[in-house]
Amino acid sequence: MKNFFSNLINPYMAAPALKVALLVGSILLFINHGVALFHGQMTSQRWVSALLSYLVPYLVSIHGRSASKQNG
Repeated sequence: MKNFFSNLINPYMAAPALKVALLVGSILLFINHGVALFHGQMTSQRWVSALLSYLVPYLVSIHGRSASKQNG
């Protein structure tokens, strides 16, 4: 677990994870909030959810790279 947290800011791990988060997060944002976004109906609750649309893929990517590094 300690390794996971240190990998969150490790440039070797973070750079690819950020790319994944931007791609997957943007897709999730438009699927889940696209209509509200285009109609100016984004509430603070929706913005928190939108943030999670980027955070979760980032964390999953870091986890996958960390697990792969430990097993390989």
